[in-house]
Amino acid sequence: MTAANSSFYQVGGTLPGDSPAYVTRQADADLYAGLQASQFCYVLNSRQMGKSSLRVRVMQRLQAEGVACAAIDITAIGSQSPNLEQWYAGVARQILAGLGLTGQLPLRSWWKEREYLPPVDRLGALIEWLLGALPGKIAIFVDEIDSVLSLQFPIDDFFAFIRACYNLRVDRPEYERITFALFGVATPGELIRDKTRTPFNIGRAIEVAGFTAGEVAPLAAGLGPRGAEMLAEILEWTGGQPFLTQRVCRLVAAEIPPSPSE
Repeated sequence: MTAANSSFYQVGGTLPGDSPAYVTRQADADLYAGLQASQFCYVLNSRQMGKSSLRVRVMQRLQAEGVACAAIDITAIGSQSPNLEQWYAGVARQILAGLGLTGQLPLRSWWKEREYLPPVDRLGALIEWLLGALPGKIAIFVDEIDSVLSLQFPIDDFFAFIRACYNLRVDRPEYERITFALFGVATPGELIRDKTRTPFNIGRAIEVAGFTAGEVAPLAAGLGPRGAEMLAEILEWTGGQPFLTQRVCRLVAAEIPPSPSE
């Protein structure tokens, strides 16, 4: 029989890629399929729904298949309030580091040499360089995208840049190899004001729903010999909300006495 194990569950934060408590949902298949098809995808939902954990899992799956992936954490750009120049440079730095290419491109001097270009155009030039440096598909994951709402400068150009990468596919087939996925809690209308420049009307929205009875079975492993039965009751109470389900499972597991053999 399986003993109860409260440490099996993680309450809050991003689950490690190998966590046995990760629950695979329809969103996993949808996001993976969208990015494999080089679609622009966005996962915009409320907090504590497992968006970042979803990003980690799908990113690892794509990397295992040879897709070059980089993750950008918008909250990590600038220790205080970055200006426009610093923000775009921070995005470029994270892309380059995520792809393991910092040794191949001296970003500081490369960026400074192109001061005649607006920062968003320098980011576009970096994408051009990446497409020449990497032969296969590239997926760029942008997490905590709602953090741009606190910036002290307009950010519509960034979203227009993503849209431009897709528009270029008509004349530049190599742009079929690069795609983006955005994760956050804001709505498309909050993120970009100019609807004529938005990438969201050409992208694929990925719905992240709560856990269903058919998906949540892995969580029974930490609830002891009556795990499946107890999990069904927990799911009924939490309605499948990911954070709440993990939390209640952990609380219940902590209250189950160890078996006599332990």
